Parts: sequence; structure tokens; C-alpha cells
Amino acid sequence: MLKRNYTLAGLVVLVVAMVACQRDPDDVVDPTPGSGGGDDVQVDPSSFPLDSLSSYGFFTGPLAQMLPKASVLPYDLIDPLFTDYAHKQRFVWMPAGSKATWVSDDALLDFPVGTMLIKTFYYDGVLPANERKILETRLLYRTSSGWEFADYVWNDAQTEATLYMDGLNVPMSWQDDQGTVHDLIYRIPAQAECWTCHKNQNIATPIGPKPRNMARTLDIGGQVVDQLPHMEQVGYLDPSHPPISQVMARWDDPAEPLEDRVRAYLDINCAHCHSVGGHCDYRPMRFDHAESEDPVQLGLCVPPEDPIQPDMTYIVSAGLPERSMMHFRLASTAVNARMPLLGRTVVHEEGLALITEWIESIDPPCP
Repeated sequence: MLKRNYTLAGLVVLVVAMVACQRDPDDVVDPTPGSGGGDDVQVDPSSFPLDSLSSYGFFTGPLAQMLPKASVLPYDLIDPLFTDYAHKQRFVWMPAGSKATWVSDDALLDFPVGTMLIKTFYYDGVLPANERKILETRLLYRTSSGWEFADYVWNDAQTEATLYMDGLNVPMSWQDDQGTVHDLIYRIPAQAECWTCHKNQNIATPIGPKPRNMARTLDIGGQVVDQLPHMEQVGYLDPSHPPISQVMARWDDPAEPLEDRVRAYLDINCAHCHSVGGHCDYRPMRFDHAESEDPVQLGLCVPPEDPIQPDMTYIVSAGLPERSMMHFRLASTAVNARMPLLGRTVVHEEGLALITEWIESIDPPCP
């Protein structure tokens, strides 16, 4: 792993974590069919991380337009992680002639050494000019010994992003599509914070790119494609695997079954910590979609271990969100109480409404 000095703020957040446990249809260029990774981008493993995002050569034209080169493939998730309402653009690049392999529906794709996962965070409607502002671009780089992190902070001119691994708080004021103004302090994570969420069995790993969360359509250069078959067609994914049988529900789709939506939401937002080998593996809950069919794994009628609120009798108290520790933590913004601890500073109102509806629907009551 990279060795960096952590700021005091980053260390404070890490210590607390230890105890608390749209993609826009940009015009993009498709990779050559069947070619696998590409050689129009060159990354020297010994030089990672580079000092600036532009140095990698992932994109053409003005950097802020995020127009990927031929071998840099856009991808997206059915259910993305909530990050204070920020929008995200995701890309993957692999070295020439290489491709990812499918382990199982529930497991991360096995990306080849040299893979770069690229994720850019931005807001639209940023005030006072009501414009787009890109805040950071995060890289995950696959080496022979695991994954390494790099985070690039964008300048005010939106012309470049510079390597910065010590964490940063960015005041943001933005207006949503309904005209509501939101004010928050966006957190660009320090490396210690990246490690907290991305570690499993003390090895760094991605979180989102699993087949069950990628089996969706995607607009690529104005063409709507089925994402996983498209990755196979262009040579980014080995096609020799069984047909997919487990696909995540969209948590925000009311046409999907309520419990499936809840399991999907908790999987992407909570399971990376609440899993075997995760940061909070000492907790009784297991939020991974493959393990959460039993509602006990979600905390139903399971007493909480921490006496944060004496009237919170269960992690999930059937029919009673106001007596449920899960609801309390999701509704809190206090650093010593909120969950997820990292990646959000405001309440995800829509996610909280989903959890509230689900808890209220559960019957019979807990003992």
C-alpha cells in the first residue's frame, strides 16, 4: 500500500470508525470489439500514483468533459453507494490483451493486474452560478499484491486534478431539480478513510463491481447496451461463465419488492464493513445480498450491543422504526452515531424513508 502522512483530521475520523463502526450520457468512444484492454493508455506500475490525473491520459479533450479514450470503458451500477448526493462517473481501463473474469454473481469481478477503476464525483446546480463542479477523481489500481488508492482533487478552474491523499473538507451549496438549496461539507477522504471502507481481511478491494450489481443497461455514446454482454463483446470480460441468476433490485424502484429493495440498499451502503473480514465484522449483522435473505442477518429482533439509546431495543424492531437502532443511525449525522460513518455527512432522506417503510411493514412485533 502507499505510504502517506495522514492529517490529524483524517486520523480522528479513522479512530472514530474503529470504535463505531447518473451517469450522464457523455459522448464516448467504444473500445475495439474483442480487443480486451488497450494500449492507447500507458501506466508504469512503478510510477503509480502520478502527480496529476491528466498524466494518465485516460481522457481526450478538456479533462472536465471526461471523454474516455478507446480503451477506457464507462460502466455503472444498479445500486450506487450514497455519497452526500454527489453524482458519479465510473470507468475501467485494463492493459492491452487482458480482461476480467467472472467468479460468481455475488463476487467482485476478478480484474487483471494493471486494471484501473476510475470514479469521478461531482455536483450539478452548484451555486451561485448553477453549474457543474467536479470535486475529486478516485483511482483503484490493481497490482500483483492487491489494490492501491489514489485520490485527485480538482482545481477551481476545472482544468486539472492533483494527487492529494490527506483528506479535505469542501463547503458545497447546490440546488436540486426541484429548486431546493442544499448546503453541506463534502468530505474528500484521506487514505486512512479509503482503507477503512475498502479493506477485507486486511487487503484492499473494490466494493461495487459485482455482476449482480452490474446487470443493467448503459448509454454509451448514445447507444443503449446491456452492460455485461457489452463488456464481453469489447473484450473486457471473459464470456466463459454461467448465466447470471442473481440480480440486485433497484432500491429506489417502487415496482420492486420492498424487502429486495432494502437488501440492495444495505448491501451497497453497509455490507463492505458489515461482512466477514470487513471493518465491522465483529457486529452480528451481515448485510451482503448473498447473506441477507434471513432477516435476522439484517438485525431483525437482534438486541444492539451499544447502549447509545436505551429505548432502542433492537437493531430492527418490527413495526417500530423509532425503537430501531438501524433507523436511529441512518437518521443521525453525529460522527459517533451515524451509519455509514464515512462517505456521508447528511441524512439520505430517500434511503431513510425506504428503511422506515420496511420496518413499519414487519409483523409480528419482536418479543
